[in-house]
Amino acid sequence: MGLLNILTGRRQVKGPAPDRLFAISTAWVALQTEHNINPAGTAAIVFQALATGEFEATLREMEDVVKATGSESGTAVSTQDDSYGYRWMILRNAEGKPSVEDLAVGINAVSGSIEAAGHGDRLLCAVFAFTQSSAPSGSGSSGSGRIYFIYNYKRGYWYPFVPAPGDEQRSTERELQIKAQMADELPIEPELERWFPLWGIPI
Repeated sequence: MGLLNILTGRRQVKGPAPDRLFAISTAWVALQTEHNINPAGTAAIVFQALATGEFEATLREMEDVVKATGSESGTAVSTQDDSYGYRWMILRNAEGKPSVEDLAVGINAVSGSIEAAGHGDRLLCAVFAFTQSSAPSGSGSSGSGRIYFIYNYKRGYWYPFVPAPGDEQRSTERELQIKAQMADELPIEPELERWFPLWGIPI
């Protein structure tokens, strides 16, 4: 049973599902089959937490829902705060069983809960991790590593983020290559200056 069936059976998230977020649920097929970019089985949602009992209760409720269904869907959840004061809620599929769809449903359930509580302005982005076993010729990347697809809630667009070796370095050339490859699969952020890097991503 997928996380979609589990969550919708236990809790109805208010409001329509954001189609742009769920675009990753089909785009990953092209990433894997055409570009050798494979799902890592983990994703996260990033937001500014509020130090209020009501906000924390909302987060605990959604965390409990995902944890309670872990034995069925294999999706685990954890949270951590970063040095910038942002809260990361991390979802992980069962080892060896990556499911981008389950991760997207879980991320949407959390964001929907935050929005329904009136705190949609606190949402920053969702991040889905992928791996590349070897860098393609002319990619500007040196070997294997993480490729992140970041969904900006305020903009409603995706963009790729490819860290490169070194201290806070990124492979802009590889990111632009992925943009060209995935333009028909994902709503890509058209303004490159809004492709903000996220350093220290914990997934």
